[in-house]
Amino acid sequence: MSDPAFFAATGSLTLADIAAAAGAVLPEGADPEYRLTGAAPLESAGPHHLAYMDNARYGAALTETRAGACLVSPRFAARCPAGTVALVSRDPYRAYAALLGRLHPDAMRPGSQFGGRSIAPGAHVHPDARLEEGVTVDPGAVVGPGVEIGSGSVIGPNAVIGPGVRIGRDCSIGAGTTLSHALLGNRVILHPGARLGQDGFGFAMGVSHLKVPQIGRVIVQDDVEIGANTTIDRGASRDTVIGEGTKIDNLVQIAHNVVIGRHCVIVSGVGISGSTTLEDYVVLGGQVGVVGHLRIGRGAQIAGSSNVNRDVPPGSRWGGTPAKPVRAWFRELTTLARLAERSGKDPEKDPAPEAE
Repeated sequence: MSDPAFFAATGSLTLADIAAAAGAVLPEGADPEYRLTGAAPLESAGPHHLAYMDNARYGAALTETRAGACLVSPRFAARCPAGTVALVSRDPYRAYAALLGRLHPDAMRPGSQFGGRSIAPGAHVHPDARLEEGVTVDPGAVVGPGVEIGSGSVIGPNAVIGPGVRIGRDCSIGAGTTLSHALLGNRVILHPGARLGQDGFGFAMGVSHLKVPQIGRVIVQDDVEIGANTTIDRGASRDTVIGEGTKIDNLVQIAHNVVIGRHCVIVSGVGISGSTTLEDYVVLGGQVGVVGHLRIGRGAQIAGSSNVNRDVPPGSRWGGTPAKPVRAWFRELTTLARLAERSGKDPEKDPAPEAE
């Protein structure tokens, strides 16, 4: 349940509004004008809250909920209690997310931490920077010469926007972020502490390692979201590119010359080495490592904690270290488990003797 000190609802929605947005049909007898003022989990929802349920493990919570309405998949609709309006949706979670955004629009992207709507006292904006009307710059932020920022964008406190950087419209640049040698599209979100455009790790190895100048850029297309403390290096000789609609979690490292396609999902702890290409709709689970100069095909999915050391075909699902098709990976795990069982020893009951 949201704390009104942080996420006050900006209005309310009628059951008719909610049903229309979710593509659901109001059950017979439901009041279409009944208003819901917020959203909450099944366990804590009250009569004026919207909830959702799409996982069987929460079946008991659904039968006991006091929510005014609940978005459910067809197989769970009959479990809604008498006081809760069941709104049947093919994808309850997605419908819930869209409606939550209407109830709490301030939670959709970071806003000004100072509550401002213009250039705040204590912000440092170079006279050669060009800011469209409606840009907000919080205290302590630095905007360098030649920077261009589109209307509706918010630059958080202590963010540093380096010379020549371009930021599109309706972007959110979080507190303490740094941007250099970068071009951002519209509606880009950078969460606090993200680092974009710094040197890639490039050295000509020898008796003494010679630094290779990194002369590319970072290109971030429209509707990309990048998590807190994620780092994206600028290209060495070509650009590092993050494709439209891609979502990147916290604490991800993306090296120089990496090209990421459209609508990819990259979960926390991932490291992608230089000059690797991810085609559209690729998913990398948490802590995946990818060596350099590879191609991961369109729609491929890599299981968490895997290590990818060769090209991955489009549409495939891989896992393990080194990563391989999941069926082969599962066969290996099963075979190892059987071998361990046949050995007749339980590692916990029969630990290996300590070395003398």
